[in-house]
Amino acid sequence: MAPALSRTLGASSVAALRPSPSRGLRRAALAPQGKISARGVRWDARSERVVGARCVSAVAEKAPAEADEEAAAGEKFEYQAEVSRLMDLIVHSLYSHKEVFLRELVSNASDALDKLRFLSVTDPSMLADGSEMEIRIKPDPEAGTITITDSGIGMTKDELKDCLGTIAQSGTSKFLKALKENKELGADNGLIGQFGVGFYSAFLVAEKIVVSTKSPKVDKQYVWEAEADSSSYVIKEETDPEKMLTRGTQITLFLREDDKYEFADPTRIQGLVKNYSQFVSFPIFTWQEKSRTVEVEEEESKEGEEASEGEKEKKKKTITEKYWDWELANETKPIWMRNPKEVENTEYNEFYKKTFNEFLDPLAHAHFTTEGEVEFRSVLYIPGMAPLSNEEIMNPKTKNIRLYVKRVFISDDFDGELFPRYLSFVKGVVDSNDLPLNVSREILQESRIVRIMRKRLVRKTFDMIQDIAEKDEKEDYKKFWESFGKFMKLGCIEDSGNQKRLAPLLRFHSSKNETDLISLDQYVENMPESQKAIYYIATDSLQSARTAPFLEKLVQKDIEVLYLVEPIDEVAIQNLQTYKEKKFVDISKEDLELGDEDEDKEKESKQEYTLLCDWMKQQLGDKVAKVQISKRLSSSPCVLVSGKFGWSANMERLMKAQTLGDTSSLEFMRGRRIFEINPDHPIVKDLSAACKNEPESTEAKRAVELLYETALISSGYTPESPAELGGKIYEMMTIALGGRWGSLEEAEATASETSVEFGSSEGTVTEVVEPSEVRTESDPWRE
Repeated sequence: MAPALSRTLGASSVAALRPSPSRGLRRAALAPQGKISARGVRWDARSERVVGARCVSAVAEKAPAEADEEAAAGEKFEYQAEVSRLMDLIVHSLYSHKEVFLRELVSNASDALDKLRFLSVTDPSMLADGSEMEIRIKPDPEAGTITITDSGIGMTKDELKDCLGTIAQSGTSKFLKALKENKELGADNGLIGQFGVGFYSAFLVAEKIVVSTKSPKVDKQYVWEAEADSSSYVIKEETDPEKMLTRGTQITLFLREDDKYEFADPTRIQGLVKNYSQFVSFPIFTWQEKSRTVEVEEEESKEGEEASEGEKEKKKKTITEKYWDWELANETKPIWMRNPKEVENTEYNEFYKKTFNEFLDPLAHAHFTTEGEVEFRSVLYIPGMAPLSNEEIMNPKTKNIRLYVKRVFISDDFDGELFPRYLSFVKGVVDSNDLPLNVSREILQESRIVRIMRKRLVRKTFDMIQDIAEKDEKEDYKKFWESFGKFMKLGCIEDSGNQKRLAPLLRFHSSKNETDLISLDQYVENMPESQKAIYYIATDSLQSARTAPFLEKLVQKDIEVLYLVEPIDEVAIQNLQTYKEKKFVDISKEDLELGDEDEDKEKESKQEYTLLCDWMKQQLGDKVAKVQISKRLSSSPCVLVSGKFGWSANMERLMKAQTLGDTSSLEFMRGRRIFEINPDHPIVKDLSAACKNEPESTEAKRAVELLYETALISSGYTPESPAELGGKIYEMMTIALGGRWGSLEEAEATASETSVEFGSSEGTVTEVVEPSEVRTESDPWRE
């Protein structure tokens, strides 16, 4: 080896590598026996010192297979965490609102009480001290503290280390695991905690936390203290007799300067308890300022003289006295936890008014429990009236659904996770034990369970609305439709999967029911056997629908037509397409088939008026796609219908009115217009004669133009130049009225002749009657 090394490292380097006696002994004791390779030795020749050396050795006694296994297995290491950074993430990144700290601490206290209740089943001595199972919250505005006390299971010193000293260590999760293993206690419980980080949310508002706890398992009471920016904590034994607890845990939060004003306020604390923890199964008391009237004695001296103390008269007066006392904050009971058969309607109504701050009774409610793959309880309500503010209509974030997990409020801020937008008016509560929440318990994560819940909630809502529709009292559904009918129509557009449930709930006016609304089922029942479709017309008002020329032939044949008078109606019906295998047909579009046409008469009319149709098309040019004989007119001379696949006149009007509408698409989507004429009308017959006898007549051409523009208006379209149309009408009126009652000169001459005749008559004196100056007593203008 020496010659090989000497060639690369030099003599002095080789000498440096030769072992000295002492160094050789140490290496002999440590180095493995076998061949040593000099590969991997790196040398800095300039400084003549060893920079690094790597020796690869093989142990003769070990088999190659065992060495390969050790290399493949590798060496295990534990994850390390910077505690202060981890705490900062937990406190400031998990929670959206500071106020949730109270929800988390109250939930922990509720869990502690639940644990005590479960353990006392097998060990009654746990409750030997006889104290009530309750939670008390005492804010102190002067000291800037909040104290939360529960009489639950408490903690020993080891449990303090495990539960509060270990981040993300959930004592509740351990307890649930023990319960599952011990089947005697059962798995039905109301324990809330699951992640083990809720306690640390207190650092959102506190700069220091002191936890004093006493477990019935031991005689000693321990205190846990920690500050917000510290990575360590202190545990000590409580020695102050005044601070001793009989059982349970007391948490004292020393609030930050910025949060003292808000969270040390007793009113604010009570509001948070009512919002988040109103339905916790244990009583929660808050320290509140109250007032009462008391009678006190007032000393009063006799008038005119100074009286001695014994002669003073004692008089009583009533004053208002303020004092502090405990007040129960969660009086309202979770009505959804009870059996629906045991709850009266008045109780449902009262719960609805209190929970959602309503003053009207709901139109309907549904109380149900879903079991199986997903288990949850719910109470849903149909409000008695629509929202007063337009901003709340069709708003998915209406805060109408309150989500609870084991009776603890989680959120009411949803964006379509539990209900679609068109059912955003439904109010209610949903309580589940196994919802997929994130760690902060504020966000409902999208999952298969949520989709199943949404599907069942929507189905129950439809059942509730259908029950209102089937009631003998029709006034209730009339109120519902007036308030929420637009929501149902929106559902036909947005939710194709529930169209079969939505369609029977729709209501419309019709040509046979202009005052009352009818359902699609009623329309189908009234249809004659020969009718194959459901006919409708979309306009902007009932009056426009009633007088539309498209209706004439259908009314004459006693065919009912639905009136779609709201902007959303036409889009909703187009999305439905069919109902009970009957197609929806717009009577304002081309190719209208009524089913009983006389084909021979149609052929004769077409042959007779083919020349007129071609001549009128030539006069109108590109304004219309074609001119044809109409099947829908009986009294009007003509009508303008839209193409089969284009916008109707009503839809064109709506699209033009859109604030962000695309004007470039109007011409494309408007489609073609067909000019239909009534061969039985006198105007059309006159034009037919003009076409045959004098096709170049200027008056006839002007009549065609005027006929077209009049049809535009009567068919629901907007004329391109209203002023030009007005000029044509005035001109036609002048022609029609000219000379009928004579000219102005002739009228004046006739009037003068009449006055001469009256003036020459004997004894005729014109008497001028002046207004009377006499006022009657009943004259209202009398001064």
